[in-house]
Amino acid sequence: MSTEDHLAETNGTEGESSKLSTREFLQSKGFYDVLEGRPKDFPPELSALKEHEQRGNVDMVLLALEKLGMDYMQQYCFSALKRMGDASAIGPMIDRASRRDKSAIEVLGKIGSEKAVDSILSYVDNDSNPQLQFVTLRALGEIGSSLATQSIANKLTSENEQIRSSAARSLGMIGDTRAIGPLSLIVSNDTYSFARYSAIWALVQIRTYRALEIAKSYSNDPDYLVQSEAIKASELLGSS
Repeated sequence: MSTEDHLAETNGTEGESSKLSTREFLQSKGFYDVLEGRPKDFPPELSALKEHEQRGNVDMVLLALEKLGMDYMQQYCFSALKRMGDASAIGPMIDRASRRDKSAIEVLGKIGSEKAVDSILSYVDNDSNPQLQFVTLRALGEIGSSLATQSIANKLTSENEQIRSSAARSLGMIGDTRAIGPLSLIVSNDTYSFARYSAIWALVQIRTYRALEIAKSYSNDPDYLVQSEAIKASELLGSS
């Protein structure tokens, strides 16, 4: 279906928009008012979206996300919301995240509000959906709330080596000192090299004396990436 065909369809919702095409509905909400002269992009909705993002009009980006069903428009809306990082999008994104919308979870991570933690924390334990776990672990790391520390630390024992690695990096982003012990065990015992690297990277990010001392002890590690983080820890200790 072309963009024009899609926009010509009725929304099929109750109320004022039920008898309007998508484009007519957006017009009634002033979505296109930001366009001056001929749109720079096709379709004009894309031009309007870019302008709304530039002006910080989160409400209009959310409106477009709700009404424009084309994949590329949805992707642009989510990308715009991530770049904007505006807290006014938290409510709609939490609603979408409750339906396991990974793009919405990514937006919540970029917004970085602790308000989102409760709505996505349970996904950390969803072992049947690793992609959902990855996105959630990253978002929780970006939010940086210590409320998530224990749940994330529990995934350091996951059978999935990539989940262990992702959990370690998330803990480093949070910076909670309670994670130092579990992270040090990953560096010393994990058989997956990238999990070890992620764990020592996390210790360096935490940057307490204890965390850096543990990381420093791997200065002669045979794994180059682990060794490079250990050297950073030594340098940080030397400059303190």
